[in-house]
Amino acid sequence: MNADSIRKDLAAAAAVSMMAVPQGVAYAMIAGLPPATGLYAAAVPTVLASAARSSSHVVTGPTNALSLLVGGALAAGLVEGDPILTAMLLAAMVGGIQIAAGLLRLGAVVDYISRAVVLGYITGAGLLIGFGQLGNITGTSMGKGDPFVRLQTWASGLGGADWRPVAVALGSILALLWLRKKAPKAPGAILVLGVSILLSWLLDFKALGLATAGDLAPVPAGLPPFHVPTFDLHTLQVLLPVAFAATVLSLVESSAVARSIAATSGERLDMNREFVGQGLGNLGAGFMGGYPVSGSLSRSALNYRAGAVSRLSGVASGAMMVLVLLLFGPIVDLTPVAALAGLLIVVAWDLVDTEAIRYVMHAPWGDRSAFLVTAIGPWTLSLDTAIYFGVGISIFMFLRRARNLRVTDLVIDRDGHIRESAFEGGTDGRLCKRVHAIHVEGNLFFGAAGELQDALDEATSDPAVKVLVVRLKRARGLDFTTAGVLLAARERLRVSGRHLILAGMKPETMHVFEHVGITEAFGDDLFPTESTWFAAMNRAIKRGLELTGVCEDCPLAHYIEEAVIPPTEEAWGPAENAEPAVVPRPATA
Repeated sequence: MNADSIRKDLAAAAAVSMMAVPQGVAYAMIAGLPPATGLYAAAVPTVLASAARSSSHVVTGPTNALSLLVGGALAAGLVEGDPILTAMLLAAMVGGIQIAAGLLRLGAVVDYISRAVVLGYITGAGLLIGFGQLGNITGTSMGKGDPFVRLQTWASGLGGADWRPVAVALGSILALLWLRKKAPKAPGAILVLGVSILLSWLLDFKALGLATAGDLAPVPAGLPPFHVPTFDLHTLQVLLPVAFAATVLSLVESSAVARSIAATSGERLDMNREFVGQGLGNLGAGFMGGYPVSGSLSRSALNYRAGAVSRLSGVASGAMMVLVLLLFGPIVDLTPVAALAGLLIVVAWDLVDTEAIRYVMHAPWGDRSAFLVTAIGPWTLSLDTAIYFGVGISIFMFLRRARNLRVTDLVIDRDGHIRESAFEGGTDGRLCKRVHAIHVEGNLFFGAAGELQDALDEATSDPAVKVLVVRLKRARGLDFTTAGVLLAARERLRVSGRHLILAGMKPETMHVFEHVGITEAFGDDLFPTESTWFAAMNRAIKRGLELTGVCEDCPLAHYIEEAVIPPTEEAWGPAENAEPAVVPRPATA
């Protein structure tokens, strides 16, 4: 760590803190808690989690989906008493479970919850978040009960809607969208809320009858309050199902954020350490006035894009939030509730990833079913039940398709033949310094995504390797999640000036590739299976050598010089059904 890295970390922390203030207030509204609770959840928990986790860029704090889960549990009245104390107890329980999971080295568990399940839940929750702000926009009541009852209540009260909050909300939405288009790097949310606070002060919105954040509960000036959660056996039994659901959602969300950024940054993650760090963050929320927290996608992405170098950026952003609480609480109180509702409408829309939904709806039936069930779940079930249902689908899919993934190096033996290595690292054959070829065999479904990513990372860990050729002839069941791993690996290598080439895919795999976006992304670096033994692999190796140039005494170059590469077959031509796992250099076409 040097002066330059510290400067970058502090600059990124400042940007993250500017985003965390409006998000903290808005997410506390989703959870049905006072605005200060969202700020507390973005202060000490962020410091503790960033100090302990392995990711240099993930920022812990309140998130939209987790806030909705907590809000649903509090609205159900599972525990009598102060909802703030209930939320703190819930955070402490989540923290304890997460730390235990990390210490027991259960980090691989998140690999068995498919991306389709998470996408479905986030989509359903996003739509529910936007729906929940309709009453704040029109200034009318939505009542209580399931979403359909609340919708009926809201619609019946539209005759008494107030045009003023509608104007404030629409103005906030339009201003935020305009800033995103004209100044995409500007902190749009903080600018829009800053203007709304200024207008609230100048025009005295409170006197005009427009609700402000201070009406919900004023933000007290000072440090987050320290409180030791108290509980009894009955309370634990009642909250335990919600705590487990929040634990699963927090870990899946945080792990997905960490892996998404690591796919670009190239950072190696320790998921068990991520669990412990996330657990410490939730313990901090439980003792310092917050509620269950997770890794925030928006703040983490901003942290990375702003140039953060180390975990100091997360620690600093939490410390800056403490300064906000000490100095700017009365200003936060002036925030118009309608402006926050407008912000949340935009946040809800951002959660609906239309491109990912389009891809998953063309993925295998298991992914489609998991997505649809978990997307509908938040509207028809309690949120914790929806999560358990989605996890159950993931486990069912795993039990149907679970197989071990087998990854071996492809080497050139003494006779000049290409074959699988019998030893790890290809010690029984010759390898090219620049072009590394591996054979992947097994079911490439979501449960193998972490193993596949580790294999790709290991194969490209040597910076001298400029091209990785992956033979997928005997890989089956590729789905939306593992397709994402291949796309992320290609992008990560491309950024560093390297290449990923895929070879030997059967027609069914190529059809999946087309539907999930791999065919378009890889272009000329895809070599489907052909009728001649190893023809697709030979073309892929030749392509790799063309991209990198031939190193001195290159075994692959000698192999390609003598190999017979037949004329190009029709795309996705006849499958090589008789091709053995270990193939000698072809002597004839």
